[in-house]
Amino acid sequence: MPSDNSHYVRRVVLPSGREIEVVYFDSQVAPADAERVVTSPQTDLHECPECERTLVYPVEWEEASPTQWDVLLRCPNCEWTHRGVFDQAIVDRFDEELDHGTECLIEDLTRLTQANMEDEIERFAAALNSDAIWPMDF
Repeated sequence: MPSDNSHYVRRVVLPSGREIEVVYFDSQVAPADAERVVTSPQTDLHECPECERTLVYPVEWEEASPTQWDVLLRCPNCEWTHRGVFDQAIVDRFDEELDHGTECLIEDLTRLTQANMEDEIERFAAALNSDAIWPMDF
């Protein structure tokens, strides 16, 4: 009778920041408890626990299990970084915050671009009106 010695290894980051590898032996399925373990207490991933700014973004992330993600976070304000394993729901909220931040940046870029274009048009019109533009300028 063939022996089923299937196992999987999961890297776990402790709250101290130390990483350990845990080997699970099971018949092809990870224990339900193991999938629910979150190795980081942080729940609002976009908020920096050091400077309390909402600028944190993912440097890298990869699936740790079907319901968890291993994410390396970075705050550009204070240079704080943290790697943790987070439940899907927490990562989904983080993804929504990232989408919202992207939308805000695009809106700001659109307003800034329009303001710059309006300023250029006003300066060009003023230069035309004062005969400050010559054919050799082109």
